[in-house]
Amino acid sequence: MVAKGHVLRVVVVGASGLIGRRVVAGLVARGDDVVAVSRSGAEVEGVGGARWAGPSEPLPDGLLDGADAVINLAGAPLAGRRWTDAYRVEIRESRIDLTRALVAAMPRDGFAGAFLSASAVGIYVDRDEELDETSAPGDGYVAELCQDWEAEAERASPQGIRVVLLRSGLVLADEGPLFPRMVSLARWFLGGSLGGGRQWFPWIHVADEVGLILWALDGDLAGPLNLTAPGAVRQREFAAALRRELGRTVGCPTPRIALRLVLGEAAHVALEGQRPAPRAALDGGYAFRFPELGPALRDLRGGA
Repeated sequence: MVAKGHVLRVVVVGASGLIGRRVVAGLVARGDDVVAVSRSGAEVEGVGGARWAGPSEPLPDGLLDGADAVINLAGAPLAGRRWTDAYRVEIRESRIDLTRALVAAMPRDGFAGAFLSASAVGIYVDRDEELDETSAPGDGYVAELCQDWEAEAERASPQGIRVVLLRSGLVLADEGPLFPRMVSLARWFLGGSLGGGRQWFPWIHVADEVGLILWALDGDLAGPLNLTAPGAVRQREFAAALRRELGRTVGCPTPRIALRLVLGEAAHVALEGQRPAPRAALDGGYAFRFPELGPALRDLRGGA
């Protein structure tokens, strides 16, 4: 556990992404020393940056030397495009190969701090019951991808490194590929249920996504951590709540076959849902800013 008032040196990989930018901003706001690592090496909100294209090239020498923590948030998006053979390779390289290369560099730089590595709730089996961090993983492409991804991160544990597996749900933010697109569809009366809408929609407000990452950084938790809100809803309930917030009483549903025709196998992300509970966070005393969907949507509407 980090002593109160202690300034951390934190290396954030994937710092230019939707979550990475906000994590960097949160660390800077509280006075930590941050190195923002991205493919471009560009500075993120005035923080010094380092370029790393990923496993195709070595990690910059000494990057992890003296670091208290590494937060790995890199990964090509799963939603929003077809999973062609070429994109499947990119998905794996940007997660599994990159994480493997990052862990391999740790002993070279003498790193012995905390390693927070991204994962997803897609690791769980798709069934109609509440799941926590102890629940068994599922099968299929996404679940197996997450298991392989986490296995690479866990390779750091025997080195005396505290590893936290950040199993993110569907992050609602006023920018990015998910929430603004859903708002746009709802405004045009297209925000109905997807494929029947009975699947669970494991959402989380971006403020709690970042809040949980910083909470995990400062604590002593090791192992998986579900990054989802306590107020679980089904997809059709989410769609109805969003329409209410936008003053839309009607939303045309999208059948499964239409999603599969447009997205191919990537439709799995929208059609298959898990019901993960943030048990580790609740038991550990994390106070959610947005535990329920209604207030979360009202907060985000101003920027969407």
